[in-house]
Amino acid sequence: MEKKLQQFLDEVFAPYGNFPARTEVTKELLANLVEKYHDLKQQGMSEDEAYQATIDSFGDVEEIMEQIPHTEKNPKIKQEDDASLRKTLKKAFRHTKLGLGASRFTAVNLKQSDLSDTNLSGEIFGASALMESVFDRSDLSEASFRATALKNSSFASTNLTEAEFTACDLQNTKFNNANLTKAKIRASALRGAAFNDAILSGSDFSRSDLGGISFDNQELKDVIFNGASLKKTSFKGTTLLNVSFHHTAVKHAIFDGTKMDKVTYALLKGAGSVLDNVTIL
Repeated sequence: MEKKLQQFLDEVFAPYGNFPARTEVTKELLANLVEKYHDLKQQGMSEDEAYQATIDSFGDVEEIMEQIPHTEKNPKIKQEDDASLRKTLKKAFRHTKLGLGASRFTAVNLKQSDLSDTNLSGEIFGASALMESVFDRSDLSEASFRATALKNSSFASTNLTEAEFTACDLQNTKFNNANLTKAKIRASALRGAAFNDAILSGSDFSRSDLGGISFDNQELKDVIFNGASLKKTSFKGTTLLNVSFHHTAVKHAIFDGTKMDKVTYALLKGAGSVLDNVTIL
């Protein structure tokens, strides 16, 4: 069935060519469709019924593609009254608990939105334009961002506990003082992002581009960097506790003055990291 769902995605995205984010976007969508299909099967549907219900739930691919750069000419995009939309969001979210999955924002233009000091816990943002937006001091615990443009945005002092970012553009985004406990930031672009004084416990950066980022003088516990790009990423003076670097090129990462447990040290040493000035805990 996974192959059949993959074929469905190939067909719906065929008119848009091989746009840059296609691999990650379709991979994430396929995972969602497969999960949906199995849920429907468990509810008693036949294979054919579950498949049809799954693809019927997919929605309009044009709405997704309007916010993702690609080689084909976009359909005419309906223009939103951004000021009015932001005002409505502020009124709806400020100090309001909507709950997981209560509201979904897919393929919407919210560029330069001010959503600071708002409760967005459990909100779902899919393929939306949120560049240069401010989420400072907001509650985004368990929120989900998929294929979303967030370049130059700010999540300073934001609660991002168990939040998910998948295939997102997070370049130059600020996560200073943010709580990223068990957050998943996967297959995303993070060059130029800042994590000063952020809480990084159980955070997952698998397959993300973290080139040139500084994690200096922080404590990283149970953090996952599997398959991530770490070219010139700095861990100077950082404490690494049970940090995973599987399938990661770490030769060009900087570990000068880093403190780490024996397991992390052994993993990095075996991967060819330069560990001349580290302390083993």
